[in-house]
Amino acid sequence: MIKNYSGCHELTRSGVGRRVFLTYHSFSVLLVGRLGEDSLALQGTMALTPISDHLPPALLEACVVLGASHDRLKELYQSRPLGKDCNGTPELSLLEPEVLHIVAPLLLSNSPAQCEAVSSQGRRRRPFNMKKKERPPSAAAASSCSVQGIPGERRNNTSGDISVPKDIDLKALPLLCFPDGLQVTNELKEERFHFLVFTDVFGNRTHGVVMQYYRLIMEGTPIYQNGHGSFHSTRLYSAYGFCVISKYPYYSALKDCMSCLLVQLRTCRLSDMEERVKEFTARLALVPVPPPGPLHVMFSLPPLDIVLPAREDEDCPPVDLDLQISLLCFRPQQLLLVLSSLLQEQRVVLFSADWAQLTLVAESLLLFLKPMSWQHPYVPVLASRMLDFLMAPTAFLMGCHSSHYKDVAAETDDLILIHIDAGTVSRSQCDTVGLPEIPIAAADCFTQRCMSLQLHFQLFQCQRSSCSDINEQRAQKRAWQRSLNMDIQKIMLELMVNIFRDVSSHLNFEHRVFNSEEFLKTREPPEMLFYKMVLETHVFHFFLKDRLNRKMDSFARMELHTRSEMQKLKCMVVNPRRPTMQEIQARRTGCHPEAMLNKRLGMSLPNLGDHPQVTLQTQTSLTKILIYDPILRSPPKCMRVFKLPELPASLSLLSIQRFYNELILQLGKAIFCVPPENSELLARFCYLRGLINTLCSRRLEALRDFQNLYKTDTSLFPTQLVAWLVDSLLLEERQLAERRPELKRLFLKVKTDNERVSIQPDDHVKKFELPRSRLAREAFVRCVQESGIVKDGPTIQRLFDALTDHVDEKQVDPTLFKDVYTFWKEAEAQDVDLPPEVVDRLDNNECVYKLSSCVKTSHGVGKIAMTQKRLFLLQEGRPGLWEITRFRDITEVKISSSPFLLLRVPSLCIRTSCRAEGFEANLKTATGLWDLVIREMWAGRRMADQHKDPQYMAQALTNMLLMDAVAGCLHSQRSIGSASKLAYFDRIKHEVPMMVPEATSQTLKHKINPSQDLAEPQTVHVLLYTPGQLSCSDTEEGGNPKLWVALSGGRVVVFDAASWSMLQDCIQVGNAQLNCMLGVGKDQVWIGSQDSVIYIVDPRSMSCNKQLTEHRQEVTGFAVYNEQPYSCSAEGTILLWDASSLTVNRQLLLTCDRLSSIQIHNGMLWCCCGDSIVEVRRNGALQRRISMPDDLLTMPSCFNSFVLIMELGQLWTGCPDSGELCVWHTSEAKRPVKIIPLPGISGVNCMIRVKDQIWVGCQGDRVLGGPYGGQLRSLVLVVDPGSHAVQKELQAHSDTIHTLCSAEHRYVLSGSGRRDGKIAIWNVD
Repeated sequence: MIKNYSGCHELTRSGVGRRVFLTYHSFSVLLVGRLGEDSLALQGTMALTPISDHLPPALLEACVVLGASHDRLKELYQSRPLGKDCNGTPELSLLEPEVLHIVAPLLLSNSPAQCEAVSSQGRRRRPFNMKKKERPPSAAAASSCSVQGIPGERRNNTSGDISVPKDIDLKALPLLCFPDGLQVTNELKEERFHFLVFTDVFGNRTHGVVMQYYRLIMEGTPIYQNGHGSFHSTRLYSAYGFCVISKYPYYSALKDCMSCLLVQLRTCRLSDMEERVKEFTARLALVPVPPPGPLHVMFSLPPLDIVLPAREDEDCPPVDLDLQISLLCFRPQQLLLVLSSLLQEQRVVLFSADWAQLTLVAESLLLFLKPMSWQHPYVPVLASRMLDFLMAPTAFLMGCHSSHYKDVAAETDDLILIHIDAGTVSRSQCDTVGLPEIPIAAADCFTQRCMSLQLHFQLFQCQRSSCSDINEQRAQKRAWQRSLNMDIQKIMLELMVNIFRDVSSHLNFEHRVFNSEEFLKTREPPEMLFYKMVLETHVFHFFLKDRLNRKMDSFARMELHTRSEMQKLKCMVVNPRRPTMQEIQARRTGCHPEAMLNKRLGMSLPNLGDHPQVTLQTQTSLTKILIYDPILRSPPKCMRVFKLPELPASLSLLSIQRFYNELILQLGKAIFCVPPENSELLARFCYLRGLINTLCSRRLEALRDFQNLYKTDTSLFPTQLVAWLVDSLLLEERQLAERRPELKRLFLKVKTDNERVSIQPDDHVKKFELPRSRLAREAFVRCVQESGIVKDGPTIQRLFDALTDHVDEKQVDPTLFKDVYTFWKEAEAQDVDLPPEVVDRLDNNECVYKLSSCVKTSHGVGKIAMTQKRLFLLQEGRPGLWEITRFRDITEVKISSSPFLLLRVPSLCIRTSCRAEGFEANLKTATGLWDLVIREMWAGRRMADQHKDPQYMAQALTNMLLMDAVAGCLHSQRSIGSASKLAYFDRIKHEVPMMVPEATSQTLKHKINPSQDLAEPQTVHVLLYTPGQLSCSDTEEGGNPKLWVALSGGRVVVFDAASWSMLQDCIQVGNAQLNCMLGVGKDQVWIGSQDSVIYIVDPRSMSCNKQLTEHRQEVTGFAVYNEQPYSCSAEGTILLWDASSLTVNRQLLLTCDRLSSIQIHNGMLWCCCGDSIVEVRRNGALQRRISMPDDLLTMPSCFNSFVLIMELGQLWTGCPDSGELCVWHTSEAKRPVKIIPLPGISGVNCMIRVKDQIWVGCQGDRVLGGPYGGQLRSLVLVVDPGSHAVQKELQAHSDTIHTLCSAEHRYVLSGSGRRDGKIAIWNVD
């Protein structure tokens, strides 16, 4: 039953400055279904005002008709009939354009009293072809129908007076719609289109498509002057402007719509034009706007089929223009100059003789800047009377007619003038542009990319048959244009990635600091000025906000997928920045594109025994990137076009009702036909149907559609709209909803979200500044982390102790801090000029970190150099190098004395296992410091080799450099003693033996640190290994296996399990602790959280856009059987899922204290229920229960882990507070058949079976000293199920082991608590 009509209302001038009251949605009717008459008043009050804040903007904000008034045209006609001048050209007259009509769609009509109140605010504008006292019957009827929405019912008072959209200035709109002036001529002129952009004070943009249409007026109209009549037969043509205003930049689609309107305007009378515009506006109001994603919307306006393309994501506008227009107008070098001026926020003016090109080129340029966002005034079309805007002192992007080019160039200063028609870029009153250019390597790559593009559709069409149907031809052109637009956007995005790739390596995420000085020091000299100017802009500031927020946008995804091998190694070990040998070679030859695009990418990875050294092949040309780059060569994403039902020919209530019923029916069919695995497309259909059901007052159906978004794509979930729907439910509706479990869960979530205190995200960006006051310990730690010197908290604490040694007041003077900072940064920036023959003998990833002065040694005079791997001597007068020793080969370092004349001076003596004779160097006063740093590097090398952990060597290297800085800044005799406080590894080497047990050394393969980007280590709660096919994609690297690591606070880190390099440093899945993970199928990773939600991550996009909310308490475990996943929660609920549709097939409920995990063996469910292990059939029937005898253990305990060996009939159990393993026989499970004591173990935390072994993660005893000083030394035990004996005791963690994971039975991975926070990778026998 329809109670409200979706008509159109006219707007009066009196409403200028106020927002259109009912123009906020793309639907224009509210259908009331299955609700009685008594609820209409309540619906009207609830659905009118509040919902306006929660619905997305309409496709159509308003349609504005502009032109000359009837009186002005008559006056012109009387005073001077138009003819032709002496040259035979038609004469033109310019009139002042006015707003004749504003037609806006209505979402919901008000009550008569409300309509009268609105009407009293202003008078209704008369039809534009009538005199003041005339009023056509059709207009009156239309107004009557618009008031209450009941056809044929007349009202004395109309509701046609509604305020205009707040973003539109009616005073400026006529000038913008007629930038050349309103022309009246005696010859018919062709229609013209151009485009507008309006920006409010908050930067929100509204878009307009303008059509100028000439039509004959006053032909043969009798004119009365002074009481005498006369007859003029001159044909008079006047321009009318039709401006469609939208929040979306659908330039091509709205231009097509206006072209369809033009067909009707050409055949209708002037008096009927108003009705045609109303019908046109009302039909467009019925068209829904597609949400972001792979779904376009198509609708028909005879004779054309029109497509609304969807946005790529929420932050990007839809691309509905030909992006190649800028590439056709400018050469790549000129286009780069234009982009450079925008990145540097210059005052930019576009010029063209075609008004339409101004906006299209400007819009394409702003799209090319993504992810940068233009933050300054933006007026792509300036009328001739608006040129004074160009005098604005701030940065802007504006456009005006090319006829003003010379005047603007002569009368303004410091403007960047871009002539679109000529394809030139210049600066006003200057011979050259004089702007820093985009870095040469990125520019060259961009130029090569542009050369590969095919920009002409005619060339594409040469070999194809001609289309006999216009809509088929347009569809073919759209498909080609979309593919070309995607290629252009990828090229432009790659340009931005190449320019700003290294920004992220100079960010401190914890303190939200960007170290701009450090970033600039890594730039090449020719690039320096460009980056200095860009780093001070607003666009870069907002770009930094997104990076610090770890926004996973297209920029972040491309930067991630285009990392070089050296950049991936950088993610494994964080070393202080120094140029590697490979970069030195590339800098000298100038032919390595990777070194040109990414300066100082290499981070040294210590060569740990059997770890092969990674080498990079040198590419000598940029064309290879074009051919083999998988990102730019990837096929376009598959898109689906959904065609709407035919728009109703008449706007009667019955026709509109049929249209919406048919639309809901078609959406339902589409949802039914979409396969469940295509959840991205399914979400778009559910979202559209939910919006339509909302507007039809089908609240329960709408909530059900929105509830489905949790399982398909949570990024589309309209949180505010759902909350409004829940609050607006009537009592009857709420009672029905309580009977539906999915809606009941939704209500609970809405209530929880409403009760949760909203915390505004911290989006500030700081630039590092040196301190101005004395620093206490806490402030010192923060300041050092912000400076980028080091992030590790314990290391900073030792640095503080070193700088405050022998100081009564434990504070660091700001001058001393500045000295240390300057010393560190100068050492980073210092490049060692090594001879080519020396560079050739060193490894590619080696860096020189310390170089002595020229000293006398036992092998001649020269300079001693230190890398992260070795010491070598640069002998005076001899080419090449003489290797003193590698750090792993050192056997002794000591200070001795050597004779010099009558004195004995200190010298440094180094003995190595590779030579019988020792090396001695007379380092004079530097002997003590060199002794200190070599000992630290030696100890760190031994720790790294024994523990298979490159982080130890990286830490020793950092300690060495800090010691060097402290000794260089503390100008006192005690400086060496103060610096020695940083010799951490050398100190613990003397406190306790560093030897790693033989079993550990043989079994341990490698260690990785998932918290390396954080200031403090995080607990490794869960590990999941996924084989290569899980995330297999079209790209070559997509097939690598992956290691998923769940850290504290809902943070997930992803490693490439082939190279153990970090792929993704943060996927945020909620904020609670994560308990379990499971790989489901080929494209899902399920993560169970303490907040009772199962989060689903897409391994390809590394994004989490799905949630399962069926559990009521924390999700504790997963299992899979026949590709069907099971999940369990703490209160005893077990759910069997359909992995494709994400629906629950079966639900079981166990009675227990806490259900902590489940496993499936031989089709039976085995559940760890705290005080017992329960075997349950898959239908829920209890098979057996194995309970813990009270007399077995010395203290109350519960099961937290178990392993079932079906072929031996054994069940192994462990408890968190007992150092014992219990072995049960599955046939007789009253008492354990064997209790295995675990000496030195205080509890068992996890167990897994790998091949014929049981691996047990334990909590050990607290030890003092050594690398585990004051911490827990936890063990991984390998137990033989046959003999019940412990085969290996593996020691690699200094905190409780929380999780174990098997990688294809080749490796076992163990993760520990936050005191250690590392992952050990073990070989399996």
